[in-house]
Amino acid sequence: MSVHAPASKSRRRHRTLQDPRGLADFVRNLQEGIYVTTADGRILDANPAFLRMLGVGSLLELRRFTADQLLIDPARRAQELQILARDGAVREFELEIRRPDGEVRTVLDTAHQRVDEATGEGYYHGILIDISERKRLERKLRDSAIRNALTGCYNRHYLHEQERRLDASGAPWGVIVIDVDHFKEYNDRFGHHTGDQVLQGLARFLMATVRTEDAVIRIGGDEFLILLHKSAAPATDEVANRLQELGPTAAPVSFSQGWAVKSEGQTLKRTIRRADRQLIQVRVRERRYQPPRAAH
Repeated sequence: MSVHAPASKSRRRHRTLQDPRGLADFVRNLQEGIYVTTADGRILDANPAFLRMLGVGSLLELRRFTADQLLIDPARRAQELQILARDGAVREFELEIRRPDGEVRTVLDTAHQRVDEATGEGYYHGILIDISERKRLERKLRDSAIRNALTGCYNRHYLHEQERRLDASGAPWGVIVIDVDHFKEYNDRFGHHTGDQVLQGLARFLMATVRTEDAVIRIGGDEFLILLHKSAAPATDEVANRLQELGPTAAPVSFSQGWAVKSEGQTLKRTIRRADRQLIQVRVRERRYQPPRAAH
């Protein structure tokens, strides 16, 4: 009987979650990250999957950091703690963490509040699920929906999204409408492949010239729109003048432009129409012809 007792106990251990050794094995082998932290963010314990998720080799190394130090936005943890204090638990709370090696990961945190009856100190037991790959695919799908495949610029779908958001916000904006000069002749004289190169080259020039917070949008065959967020007349004029100055030497092709800024109570669509009208006036006023050249 005594010879078979250890095997019997082992079988029982794997059949229940009440056995401490069996439960410890279960937690250790999970692919999800399990952790225990204090209310002030000190990490007390974690399973191997949690260490791998954070890119550290040991619990001792991990303990050099608090939860706040590992979060890109510590205010998100404050929000999570409010939910835990109110409800005692939180489920699938999305967080962005920056590992000690600098890599950013997106995780879902499910946690429960626990209180030491002897001391009254609070603890949190939680599980992290890494959804970084899913977020990357979501961003890729969104980019394919709002970006023009040929040029990499934003497309009209993105512009419609911005119309709804900006018209509701009341924030200022400026717009610059840009057309390639004599674009049809690029296609006629050099072929559609060269025409595509012209559009790609101009798109690169525009995206490199404007501010990072502004958007370059392809809105037609050879027509681009620069949407300058939170820009009044001086800032819009500055960008338009910079494009005009750099164009002859830095742009792959010649182009014409018109610009406008939001008037009181005006929609984005009407501002774009005003910029379009100015573009037409510029072309009529200049009345100059420059033969198309092969894109460089």
